[in-house]
Amino acid sequence: MTKTLGVYTAVLHDRPLDAALDAIKELGLNAAEINAGGFLPPTHIPNIDDIVESSTAAADYLGLFAEKNIRIAGLNVNGNPLHPNPVIGDKHAADLRRAIRAAAALGQKRVVTMSGLPGGEPGSTRPNWVVNAWNSGALDVLDYQWDDVVVPFWKEIAALAQEHDVKVAIEMHPQNVVFNPPTMLELIERVGTDFVGAEMDPSHLFWQWMDPIAAVEYLGDRVFHAAAKDVRINENAKIYGVLDDRFRRLAPTEERVNLGGDEWVNEWPKDSAWDFVALGRGHDQEFWTDFLRALYRVDENMAVNIEHEDVSLGRIEGLQVAADVLLTAAEAATVEVSV
Repeated sequence: MTKTLGVYTAVLHDRPLDAALDAIKELGLNAAEINAGGFLPPTHIPNIDDIVESSTAAADYLGLFAEKNIRIAGLNVNGNPLHPNPVIGDKHAADLRRAIRAAAALGQKRVVTMSGLPGGEPGSTRPNWVVNAWNSGALDVLDYQWDDVVVPFWKEIAALAQEHDVKVAIEMHPQNVVFNPPTMLELIERVGTDFVGAEMDPSHLFWQWMDPIAAVEYLGDRVFHAAAKDVRINENAKIYGVLDDRFRRLAPTEERVNLGGDEWVNEWPKDSAWDFVALGRGHDQEFWTDFLRALYRVDENMAVNIEHEDVSLGRIEGLQVAADVLLTAAEAATVEVSV
């Protein structure tokens, strides 16, 4: 059985879709996860509204992938659909709803996103992430976020996903209410759904000092989808800790990435406590083989897509490093799972 191993194509937004699919094929991979809104524009699915409305548009889009012998392995709409600023939150929420409808139109079963993060109280204008709720005030914030914002919104999304037979896979990402396996289960249980689960991206678990393989085993069949993305913990973590906050605000005259409204990506610390790196540069080949084995025990057909954010490597260079590790790991993991 051929495994679904691909690339999240945001890193290839510098080229049109057909060229991005050619690049994926040349890497020896067979799938593409397409960004459909949220923090980033739907560069590789610009006619997404037409796809939702027209079976002809959907068929034409699928034909591009068939021509390249590349499958679509999910739509990605990472953003903050719970942002208290409606310019950001309402747009990202609308993008998520649209992505679910587009996935159904394309015969897709997975939409990847983040849980989102509200403000800390009614009338807030900025998200509020409670990192360590040691005081009662922090628990008051969490009660408001979960009871008044998170659960009602995700009940609506779960119902929409069920209506379209699409499963929403949440990336457990810091600065979201769902950032680890227990908060993932809390969301699923409080919403009461089988249509919301986890996208297992090990990178954000690594820098929080979690074990992604243990996380897969903990969540079991609540894991719907996976990313292949590595992290290296640096020596400076001994001093700065993994909650290192020494980011620099980029000026409007500098090249920067907009996240919606007037929010932008900051410059990463130059002597960072940790970095995103290509597969194998933070954790060895053995880890990635064991990681895939754990995923395939949950679902032998689970899609695993490379997300490349190693700034020390070029786009294709970094994808090639990652693809070599991923393909080797899949071959070894498949042999064991099939025995």
